Amino acid sequence: MGEEAPSAKPRIGLEKAPTGIEGVDEITAGGLPRDRTTLIIGEPGCGKTVFALQTLVNGALRGEPGIFVAFEENSRHIIANAASFGWDLPALERDRLFFLDARMSPDTVQAGEFDLAGLLASLGAKVDEMGARRIVFDSLDVMVALLGSPAAEWREVYRLRDWLSARALTGIITARSQRGAPSFLQRYDFMQFVADCVIELGQRLQDYIALRYLRVVKYRGSAFNENEAPLIISPTGIQFTDPGLAALAYPISTERISTGIVRLDSMLRGGYLRGTSTLITGASGTAKSTLCGAFVEAVCQRGEGALYVALDESGDEIVRNLSSVAIRLAPHLASGLLTMYSARTEALSIEDHVLQLKTLIREHRPCCMVIDPISAWQQVGGRPAGTDAARRLLHLAKSEGITLVCSSLVLGVPQAEAAAVRISTIADTWIHLSYIVQAGERNRTLTIVKSRGVGHSNQVRELILSDHGVTLADVYTAGGEVLVGTLRWEREQAEEEERKRQEREIERKRRELELAQAETNGRIEALQRELEARRVELDRLAEERAESERQRAASAKEIQRRRDADKEAES
Repeated sequence: MGEEAPSAKPRIGLEKAPTGIEGVDEITAGGLPRDRTTLIIGEPGCGKTVFALQTLVNGALRGEPGIFVAFEENSRHIIANAASFGWDLPALERDRLFFLDARMSPDTVQAGEFDLAGLLASLGAKVDEMGARRIVFDSLDVMVALLGSPAAEWREVYRLRDWLSARALTGIITARSQRGAPSFLQRYDFMQFVADCVIELGQRLQDYIALRYLRVVKYRGSAFNENEAPLIISPTGIQFTDPGLAALAYPISTERISTGIVRLDSMLRGGYLRGTSTLITGASGTAKSTLCGAFVEAVCQRGEGALYVALDESGDEIVRNLSSVAIRLAPHLASGLLTMYSARTEALSIEDHVLQLKTLIREHRPCCMVIDPISAWQQVGGRPAGTDAARRLLHLAKSEGITLVCSSLVLGVPQAEAAAVRISTIADTWIHLSYIVQAGERNRTLTIVKSRGVGHSNQVRELILSDHGVTLADVYTAGGEVLVGTLRWEREQAEEEERKRQEREIERKRRELELAQAETNGRIEALQRELEARRVELDRLAEERAESERQRAASAKEIQRRRDADKEAES
């Protein structure tokens, strides 16, 4: 056995202060450096203040009192805004949080130089009073800009860094960066050298959708994830849809669960493997949603919970449409086994969609889940972003042990399998639906492209929808010809008629042979009777001959006796 890969743990001696923000602590291998300085930079609207305040609130809830120093925004406004996230800051203000307005009034006239010594002295007293462990300096660049010279700016920033170290405080500094600049304001890029940890928050527009992200630029003395991690500002604060971890550890099962279609179960040697992902691709109208609905119905009929995610289509419409092929989802919605979630893709960013699904998964804990169609995400962030979000969701489902079935729209001719969404490379099972147009008819076919860990059929089946449900039929193949629909039915009817004709011909010949056999048997019986008569006649002749021989012998004997008697008389 090989050695286990080393886990991403902080170096010995470097203590971490957890942020309490899911994803951030994973990216930073434990949180921010305790008793050191962290710099949060980004353009306006990226969430710098929210990030800093959320970290401070989570620390206070963990028993680490904190101080928030506002250099730009009114602290009362900050507290009011935080109420929208469900944080009860007034309750924490009693003994675990303190907010200080350090803004300069617009009417203030600066006369001579000033520094942060007085501010830090008053803050030191407050730190001692409440036993603070964490402190946030929000928009420090606004204050630094008033110092007047680069030398003074350097001096005061280093003064602040040393003060935090001397007080053993976990410090967070937020500062703005210019739009279009690589990462930092050129004037204040020296701050990145002062801080032990630098985190960049950013945002960009993609197809008119705002996308936010976080990236750890540096972290002294600790390993960290260097990649961008998408984030959103949700009703509960900053959230990450995926921490970007490389480790893949999933629960593995060999249990099979039904697809909801008997013949498809047979093609997959028993159905889907529990906890795996299945991708159903095909052009519009090939019955992708129908296969999804059949799977969900089978799940609920077993008494298991299911989540059906409908993108760009109403859940009520899906329930109505599926009922036309005898798939009844309404009773399971009423029982609570099935949860239906509908959303318009353009209304939210990719990360909002993924986060919403994560929330639904945690609330309902479904055993199985359907996303119909997952390809709709490509309309939000384009192919790369949509594919990346789909991959992350597939990993999430596997980590939760959820059996996931996704549909994906493939544009173009049926031969466009190779152009299907790239998540087909990580999906465990890939089912492709297509059309065959013949004799003025368009008919559906189904093929299993792959199914990891499962023996499966490589045959093409015709997918038939009717009032009685969904069935799969063998296509007609002969001499390289493939027929489906009416042509298949006609050929099958012709073959059935030919089979019946052959059976009738065989039956006629059988009867003729039976009659000939009966006649032959009759002749044989007559010959046997004639033979028996001849045998009786021969026996009678043999007896007559024997009787004649006996009489002749007796007569000869009598004659001999008489002759002998004459001889005795003479003597």
